[in-house]
Amino acid sequence: MNKKLYVGNLPYETTQEQIRELFAQAGEVSEVTLITDRETGRLKGFGFVEMATEEVSGEAIKRFNGYSLGERALTVNEARPREDRSNSSAGGRRSRF
Repeated sequence: MNKKLYVGNLPYETTQEQIRELFAQAGEVSEVTLITDRETGRLKGFGFVEMATEEVSGEAIKRFNGYSLGERALTVNEARPREDRSNSSAGGRRSRF
């Protein structure tokens, strides 16, 4: 079963291919998603790596949490489910009523 990992503190010039190659050292990588700013297209400094099995995801956490990439220590851990944002106001706008 695939396991999704959170990868934080990425250098802003990091590419998906660099992350795929790095994490492939721990095992099979299913998917890499780097999060970018909608307006600028610039990397936000974090992303997600989906590993093929729980075993290789554990190995990736061991190997790469604290790993130095571009003079930045990566944060790698198991991704948490996305929070439900349905109760938030629409785009930060407030109702006048």
